[in-house]
Amino acid sequence: MVDKTLYLECFSGISGDMTVAALLDLGADKDVLLHALESLNIDGFKIKIGRTVKCGIDACDFDVILKSEATHSHSHPTLPVKKSVSASSFKMSPGVKAKVSVHEHSHEHRNLQDINQIIDNSGITPSAKEMAKKIFEVVAIAEAKAHGLGINEVHFHEVGAVDSIVDIVAVAVCIDNLAIRDVIVSEMYEGTGHVKCQHGILPVPVPAVLNILSANSLPIKITDTVGEMITPTGAAIAAALRTREGLPDKYTIKGIGLGAGKKNFSKANLLRAYLIEEAKPSNTMDEVWLLETNLDDCTGENLGYVMEKLLSEGAKDVYYTPIFMKKNRPAYKLSIICKDVDKIRLEAIVFRNTTSIGIRSIKMDRDILERNNITIMTEFGMIHVKVTIFDGEKSYSPEYEDIRSACLNHNLSYNEVYENIMTSVRSLSK
Repeated sequence: MVDKTLYLECFSGISGDMTVAALLDLGADKDVLLHALESLNIDGFKIKIGRTVKCGIDACDFDVILKSEATHSHSHPTLPVKKSVSASSFKMSPGVKAKVSVHEHSHEHRNLQDINQIIDNSGITPSAKEMAKKIFEVVAIAEAKAHGLGINEVHFHEVGAVDSIVDIVAVAVCIDNLAIRDVIVSEMYEGTGHVKCQHGILPVPVPAVLNILSANSLPIKITDTVGEMITPTGAAIAAALRTREGLPDKYTIKGIGLGAGKKNFSKANLLRAYLIEEAKPSNTMDEVWLLETNLDDCTGENLGYVMEKLLSEGAKDVYYTPIFMKKNRPAYKLSIICKDVDKIRLEAIVFRNTTSIGIRSIKMDRDILERNNITIMTEFGMIHVKVTIFDGEKSYSPEYEDIRSACLNHNLSYNEVYENIMTSVRSLSK
């Protein structure tokens, strides 16, 4: 299976359910996901997967429907636990309790170790387990910093934690199922205003989101939209999954997924996910050395011999440039292009066989086209042809020595032999 690159375009923020929906829309296997969530061995929720429309755009909708708060034997003195108030966000909103707060009831509270144990005991793949635990750790660190607690002192209320366990595990399972190995995240758009949570009124972005963005150098863009667009769960997913910064210069889009959020803004509340494939460049880069020396007292025969010797010993190219030196003396600049491994040996050839007393050297980057060699049958026999590729287009160049031999053996001009060979090349490439 070919590894894939995912691009998350967060033009309307990001949350856990939006990410899961976008990945399902990209083609993640729904049955694999549902089976994985069943293996978590936690109750109090059911999954709804469907379609919805945001600003006229069709998108996938993933919803974790929690056990009604009315079934509890008591009520919280805060907002009911609803996904629309980001119960899944771990922003110490409905469902999160720090040890410093007074919150007496009979319900279980889970810390990071408890949640990791749930994940470890599930039936999801090892890579999905590690991914889910990494996302939860990002959230816990951000919450711990926001409330001045140790990472294992942050406790998540049973009902609120279920929502985020499902969202985060679902993201990890879908990423693993799609064989995604690289993730690129755009700048994340966020709204303004305030959000009501268990501990009062907090500004948007909420503290946990800011902590995650700051700790992971994630770019943010504040918009004029009133409301929370980035949840801590969404920010943590982006932080934990991101492996690369910025899109490649050229790429092709292999798939598009749209995940719907639960809010209705003036702009579509969607997370757009792309599967992309980087366009392979037609050229590659290597490093070469340029060696140069000025010669004003060598004979033409000497210079010719040195060129032949250098080329036979591995120089990539050798050439002479006519120059004038001091006292207006005619001379030649000897230039040699070579690999690093050949540099010392070629310099020795120059010193032994010319009057040079010094060689300048410059290390240079070199772009080279993709190339290979083929052999074709022509009326002159087997001819070697060099093939180069640029931007998907091939160019063919018959080897000079083969053309020369054909000219001598058949008493033909260079142009006659060349055109005859190229006719064979063109018929072969059709």
